[in-house]
Amino acid sequence: MKLQRGFSLNTLMIGGAVLFGIALLAMKVAPEYMEYGAVLKAVKATATDTSLKDASVAQVRKSYAKRAEIDNIKSLSEQDLDITKEGGELVISFAYTRKVPLFHNVSLVFDFEGASNK
Repeated sequence: MKLQRGFSLNTLMIGGAVLFGIALLAMKVAPEYMEYGAVLKAVKATATDTSLKDASVAQVRKSYAKRAEIDNIKSLSEQDLDITKEGGELVISFAYTRKVPLFHNVSLVFDFEGASNK
């Protein structure tokens, strides 16, 4: 008597549907995290820019706006930044929310926050 090995058609279809769902979710979520990484990089680069050591808040915002334009950052404008000085060091912090629609009336909501000194 020979034993058959392998997947049945039902198992293959269900497994494919699950993998498709995971891939779809990853394609919707990954761009948001990539943009968050770009925002964090731009904020840290702006805070460590030596030419902005004694700059005004408006100059710091303008410098971030230039970096955001280069990196095509749309979710966080220069007006959304909290700019302070702590111990003579420039600290830029931010927080924003992104809503990613999945299908019909189901969405994912992400709350991103960060700072240049973390």
